[in-house]
Amino acid sequence: MLEALYDRMEKFYDGELVLGEGPKNAAILLIGEAPGKDEVREKRPFCGKAGKNLDAFLQAIHMERQDIYITNVCKFRPFKVSEKGTVSNRPPKKCEVRQALPFLYEEIGLIAPRLIVTLGNTPLRACCGAFEKNIGEMHGRVVNVAIAEREYPLFALYHPASVIYNRSLNAVYEDDLRQLAQYVAGMGNGNHPPRNGHRL
Repeated sequence: MLEALYDRMEKFYDGELVLGEGPKNAAILLIGEAPGKDEVREKRPFCGKAGKNLDAFLQAIHMERQDIYITNVCKFRPFKVSEKGTVSNRPPKKCEVRQALPFLYEEIGLIAPRLIVTLGNTPLRACCGAFEKNIGEMHGRVVNVAIAEREYPLFALYHPASVIYNRSLNAVYEDDLRQLAQYVAGMGNGNHPPRNGHRL
């Protein structure tokens, strides 16, 4: 099923894609914004510099990379070229995100995770279906989101890169990780995910 989805995405997009990776029945689905240069080169999500951020995230929740399914909203690298010819990453445009949503929602439905974790504004807004949502108001707590007529618990984190650029967020991010670790531990004990979060 996932392979058929990947085939359709590769036919739809003209360019190099970085597809999702991980077990097809993963309990946790981690969603980033889009691949960067390292990911395109390796054809793996969250490798290179982003991989170091992922390692810290996994250590906090006491899991291994092979335990979770990892993907991005956009499977291609959004980039810009400076006047000097330098190529750098850029955030996906709203039209690019909207174009990617049907593929992302199908991917989520096929994995059917018990928990979605988003990194930054772009995946949060994609899963909420609302571009006005902000990580500042949503981070660090479980909310219930409806995706393709199914409800999923979602935990929003700041993107680790934002913590690097804004050191004042470091304590907030660490506290959010502790909250997430407690939630994941409850899942591992067989507890039902709490449904007392806000519904979106």
